[in-house]
Amino acid sequence: MAGMRGKETIRDMVLSLAAIGVVVAAIYLFGIPHDEGAKGDGVKTVDYRVELDTARRAAPYPVAAPEPGSLPKGWRATSVTYRAAEGQNGAAWHLGFLYQNEEYVAIEQSDGKAVPFVEDVTQQARETKRTQRIDGKEWVRYAGDKYDALVRKEPGVTTVVTGTASYGRLTEMAAALTEKKG
Repeated sequence: MAGMRGKETIRDMVLSLAAIGVVVAAIYLFGIPHDEGAKGDGVKTVDYRVELDTARRAAPYPVAAPEPGSLPKGWRATSVTYRAAEGQNGAAWHLGFLYQNEEYVAIEQSDGKAVPFVEDVTQQARETKRTQRIDGKEWVRYAGDKYDALVRKEPGVTTVVTGTASYGRLTEMAAALTEKKG
């Protein structure tokens, strides 16, 4: 009789574990929200319209960004921030994108000191002295170990299009920019 009781106890434990497994699986599948914004790479897609409108109202310069929905298929916004001027640092706008989930491109703007700002947002890229005209505006190419960049310095604002993407993609983004003050 003692041997039979041990077999029943093990069988009951196995059945209990199976029941718990079913409950855990149901909670995982139906009870935990899954990230619908990530496109399989773990990076969320963001809607930047509200932040763009806010930055355009608050910034002391015309904020540059592609109009939401204006970029060709393959581009998706992944990060957006606006920081008001603090002490020695100027107001700063950032809008980051992924292209085809491979290449990173960011639009960076500030009315702070141009040289440290450019060094920071380009990961220490250096000016190449090569320039290119995009929509009638002159941009200077920067090359770096991590990021390359297109930089435009104007009175009151420095605009940088930077990232891991090729100069062709950086140019595509720079051409898509619309500058507006809210």
